[in-house]
Amino acid sequence: MSDIFDLFRKLEKKKETVQPISVLVACLGNPGKEYAFTRHNSGFLFAEYYSQKKNFQIDRAKFDGLCGETTLGGVRALFLCPTTYMNCSGTAVRKAADFYKIPSEKIFVVCDDVNFEVGKLRIRKKGSDGGQKGLRDIIGKMGSEDIPRIRIGVGKKPTPDYDLADWVLGQFSKEDRKTLEEVFCRCGEALELAVQGKFEEAMGKYN
Repeated sequence: MSDIFDLFRKLEKKKETVQPISVLVACLGNPGKEYAFTRHNSGFLFAEYYSQKKNFQIDRAKFDGLCGETTLGGVRALFLCPTTYMNCSGTAVRKAADFYKIPSEKIFVVCDDVNFEVGKLRIRKKGSDGGQKGLRDIIGKMGSEDIPRIRIGVGKKPTPDYDLADWVLGQFSKEDRKTLEEVFCRCGEALELAVQGKFEEAMGKYN
């Protein structure tokens, strides 16, 4: 009988040592197979890469999205892929942030950016949305621009009059796809530094 009580005590102690979630990583994209490999889904693609690399699942339906937990930069983090479609990403992010009481400065957004070439990363601690509508909605719903973000370059439009929606909802070329694994690897490393508050190091190394 004493062995059973010892087991209970060990289980309770293990529960007490589990860190609370203090960081939210919002990886943006659109749900649905038709969008799976589009430029706009760079955030989702990164989440898939990183979760496989770190051996955790992003498959729990909650907060109007799919989410999963892992340790990131020494803290417990929730990865969230909103299923609200890109332009309403803030709805899911706000729900998760409110539930875990996560402040804006601890919300890290990973999204695409048409202002940079494929393979380019841009890390910022805060600022405007830069024309990215998912990020814009998150800033609006959170009521703050103090939201760290890593933007993944997906290439500029081939011509000025090319429709932006057609471009971001188009698929990566075969050549561009070859670079994605290396880009996502660097993105993960930058994210780990940023979560630790090492923004200057992350920007200096990966921007």
